[in-house]
Amino acid sequence: MTSKQQLDEKWVKAAILGTIWASFEIVLGSFLHNLKIPFSGNILTAFALIILISTSYRWKEQGLFWRAGIICALLKTMSPSAVIFGPMVAILSEALLLELSVRVFGKTIFGYMLGAALAMSWVLFQKIANFIIFYGYNIIELYESLMSYAKKQLNWHFDAVWMPIILLLSIYVLFGIISASIGIKTGRRLAFHPKPQTIQQTKNNTIKTKKKPAEFNYSIVWLALDVLLIIGSLLLLNILPFGLWAIMVACIVTLWALRYKRALRQLVRPKFWVFFVLITMITAFVFTKIQSSTNSLFEGFLIGIEMNLRAIILIMGFSVLGTELYNPRIRNYFMKGSFTQLLLALELSLESLPSMIANIPEFKSIVKNPVSVFHQIIFQVEERLTEIKDAKDQIQKVYILTGTVGQGKTTHVKEIIKKVKSKNISIGGIYSQRIIENNTTIGYDIINISKGIQSPFLRITENEGLQKIGRFCILPEGLEMGIKAIEESRNTNIHLTIVDEVGKLELENKGWASEIDKLLPIELRKK
Repeated sequence: MTSKQQLDEKWVKAAILGTIWASFEIVLGSFLHNLKIPFSGNILTAFALIILISTSYRWKEQGLFWRAGIICALLKTMSPSAVIFGPMVAILSEALLLELSVRVFGKTIFGYMLGAALAMSWVLFQKIANFIIFYGYNIIELYESLMSYAKKQLNWHFDAVWMPIILLLSIYVLFGIISASIGIKTGRRLAFHPKPQTIQQTKNNTIKTKKKPAEFNYSIVWLALDVLLIIGSLLLLNILPFGLWAIMVACIVTLWALRYKRALRQLVRPKFWVFFVLITMITAFVFTKIQSSTNSLFEGFLIGIEMNLRAIILIMGFSVLGTELYNPRIRNYFMKGSFTQLLLALELSLESLPSMIANIPEFKSIVKNPVSVFHQIIFQVEERLTEIKDAKDQIQKVYILTGTVGQGKTTHVKEIIKKVKSKNISIGGIYSQRIIENNTTIGYDIINISKGIQSPFLRITENEGLQKIGRFCILPEGLEMGIKAIEESRNTNIHLTIVDEVGKLELENKGWASEIDKLLPIELRKK
């Protein structure tokens, strides 16, 4: 019997970093968004870079940055915003760019500054990419036409098309370098200065989680249909006449609005309709003032409306996909195999998130003295690591119940299962049930504890093709069900796993041997 699978220390550290990063995204992100503060995305990226760079002076493992990015991106789904794909892509990309830079140039000043500059620049790149994705290539033509018009009107003698982008990119790069400098300074202070006093809180921060649809009928079929509707509508954009395509879009939007209330919320925001009117009017203006074709005003309106309808399809489409991806069947799939460490790390992050959020200082404190504040935050992060290590040492235990044949081991196991279940503690694994006919034992069945299903395992039979143990033959279906039951227990949120009938087969590295080995703490596994 053993508790749930052990979490690798590298993933523990990544979970802590990802959680503190997500805390800033959720708490300060909502604060900056509500106040409409310019460059709020860059400010949040700066906080993330400072945290990652400063902690790397004490935690030397490679791969922490991208792992922390994955954890933070998944926790970002708890943000009150219904739009999650954009922020998740941004978080992952920033972490990967910083990771790539330090892998190539090492954990040096240049490596950190280049990585921070690249990560910060991604914010601008993603904004431009979003406009192109949502509105199509027409948005580029619209921008180029406006810049050319401005160049003529103001009599500029340089390339006006690239000037705003280069100027913004320079600001973003500078912002990244400043963030890296603060992170480096904080990291050095962490390495050479004693532990600071705990941050004094002046406010209570609370997390507002998204409300998922009550009793929503998730469907893999609907998920596939939504993907087809998004792709199909974009492919048919240049094939169907505009009127017919617009009707198709209206039907798709209506269908989504009826099934997904979350998607409908995207269309009732004033900001969306302001952009709708603005894009349409600017397009009409460009075609009227700059283009010389007949019916240019009408063409401009049509192109503007087409761009906005494309945006509606993609904005709502990403939202409905996000809803269907909450499907428990999809989530359970990612709890298997190589994703186990990620899911365990995410579980740890969810446990840590409330306390991390409670310790986020006020925004004005960060602005006044960022080095000292982040110095204190990182030490709190290390305290959390110590707590987790202590808890892990206490939780990961193995119990062995021994005895001779017929002494009551299985009966005792059944009593344990009954008591554990009565206390609402999750339990899984297997136990064996003796099968008796005419006062004679003819075999054993395997019971899946969590599901309560039963399968024949050992039988007295003359089948020469079956593997034998003593006078019994091993039935493949029972062996397979037992292995699957132990594997499911290892890969799901089970607090206690029971494996009954461990003996001769397992000593020969057969039976449940491989699954038992995976259940054990690393230091007890076979080398």
